[in-house]
Amino acid sequence: MPAAPYILGLSAYYHDAAAALTRGGEILAAAQEERFTRRKNDERFPAQAIAYCLRQAGLTLRQLDAVVFYDKPILKFARLLESYLAVAPAGLGVFPRIVPSWLTEKLDLRKTLRRELPELREDCALLFTEHHQAHAASAFYPSPFRAAAILTIDGVGEWATTAIGRGEGNQIAPLKEVRFPHSLGLLYSAFTAYCGFRINSGEYKLMGLAPYGEPKYAEAIRRELLQVHEDGSFWLNLDYFHFLRGTTMTNERFHTLFGGPPRAPEGPLEPRHLDLARSIQVVTEEAVLKLARHACAATGLRHLCLAGGVALNCVANGRILRAGICERLWIQPAASDAGGALGAALAAWHLHYGGTRAVGGASGSDGGDAMQAALLGPAYTDEEIALTLRGHQAVYQRLDRAQLLDRTVELLAAEKVVGWFQGRMEFGPRALGNRSILGDPRSPRMQSAMNLKVKFRESFRPFAPVVRRARAADYFELTADSPYMLLVAPVRPELRQPLPPGVTGLALLKEARSTLPAVTHVDYSARVQTVTREQNPLLDELLERWEAATGCAVLVNTSFNVRGEPIVCTPDDAYRCFVNTEMDYLAMGSYLLDRTAQPQQRLARRVAPQPD
Repeated sequence: MPAAPYILGLSAYYHDAAAALTRGGEILAAAQEERFTRRKNDERFPAQAIAYCLRQAGLTLRQLDAVVFYDKPILKFARLLESYLAVAPAGLGVFPRIVPSWLTEKLDLRKTLRRELPELREDCALLFTEHHQAHAASAFYPSPFRAAAILTIDGVGEWATTAIGRGEGNQIAPLKEVRFPHSLGLLYSAFTAYCGFRINSGEYKLMGLAPYGEPKYAEAIRRELLQVHEDGSFWLNLDYFHFLRGTTMTNERFHTLFGGPPRAPEGPLEPRHLDLARSIQVVTEEAVLKLARHACAATGLRHLCLAGGVALNCVANGRILRAGICERLWIQPAASDAGGALGAALAAWHLHYGGTRAVGGASGSDGGDAMQAALLGPAYTDEEIALTLRGHQAVYQRLDRAQLLDRTVELLAAEKVVGWFQGRMEFGPRALGNRSILGDPRSPRMQSAMNLKVKFRESFRPFAPVVRRARAADYFELTADSPYMLLVAPVRPELRQPLPPGVTGLALLKEARSTLPAVTHVDYSARVQTVTREQNPLLDELLERWEAATGCAVLVNTSFNVRGEPIVCTPDDAYRCFVNTEMDYLAMGSYLLDRTAQPQQRLARRVAPQPD
């Protein structure tokens, strides 16, 4: 075995397929397949993500020492068999639809890997982690902690849906788990689907909708659907769910309990949908807090690491921090299945090869973790960007660094919306300042304008603030780092503005909630991203110049995409998205573009048809 083997981690075949490449525990590259195929949440074999990772490291497939898949297909197939047989004949209408893919590419995954990656050496190891083991590895190994409690929560892996473990040094010891069909992730997804949003991507919308409602159904959920014990273990009443028997999440009993049939996608949002969103959010937070408290108690540790799809619930994460359950909290930025690819590679290095672990990563300078600010995707040179722009006959200016920063500050101060395409693409669901759209948070029109004219998404969805770490506590009740936009914190009381009495529901959208209305949600909260010079020098300097010019240290930061599309990856993706929206300017590398100066033809966006 080489002293520092090249290990490729993969996730695929459920949602958010991804690839990650490591060497000796150092993360070299990681990316989701969707960014290249332009098919949101693409679950297919991550061929293009693999190709990128190899290019980034200057490798070929023959130089890989191991390929690691993020779960164990035989265990997962056994769970599917047992689950459908347990409810037979009710599930037999669905089961024949899933069998063909299992009998071809999924079950004999070694054969699939050799077929998809034919240049692998014969002695290249093909390894498999368990699903929650990959999540736990992605949470602990890149964290800044020598020892920590680990909590992973998602829909389902092989059997586990929730797991608690202890990480210390280069070892992870599993302690407890909750098994399918009892799942907080599936419960939240059931409400996501019932409220008319798409599973595995609409959960963010449900979380964003929650503050507009009241928890009127919380007691019904606790009484009828979910029993949570003091140690956080829980039990679902399956009489209200249909996911074992068919392709829908809920059944008529569920619909009767909550007042009617599921909302049709794009249908009107009724007050009960707002109340349902608030109710399931409240109940989920209660369960997550109990699990987090028990994870720390069971391990005797005061540092906590989170991963799994439910760890993207940044409202619950913020509550963990404010409740004082742990001294420090670290959340894997690619917490869902995409991060499983990274976790699989890291688990192989530490657990299979017995590799050493350098706490804080190779540099130790990015806040103490090894994620390199999650900027692990492809970057493009000015020459590559210029080639794309010339191909589109685009009109642009080339500026030096200082000119670009100062001009961007001027545009933002004039309430212009600026696309910001710089450096390496982010890994995970959040744009963290390299594939972002920026705006002035002080503008009362910014949230509506960005949602409806740029993002083409629901007007109720909030935007996140980005702020220099040293200034965060002046605007938000936040004392911890939040580099990955995974913590919600209250806006400071002195910045809040009272809401008129009697205004409720979506009517609250029209009311300014604070002196930063574009990033303040209706409950006076914000999903905060903190930045340091070490993590992202260019973004940090932009914020510094913005504050010097305006006295405000905060900007709006939302992902560079429109509704239903992945975040842009290439200069071509960025230009097409830019000219097809009402975004005002695009700062891409050293180039600045005014949308009104571009050729007037509308360009087809490079987006693949989405699966049903």
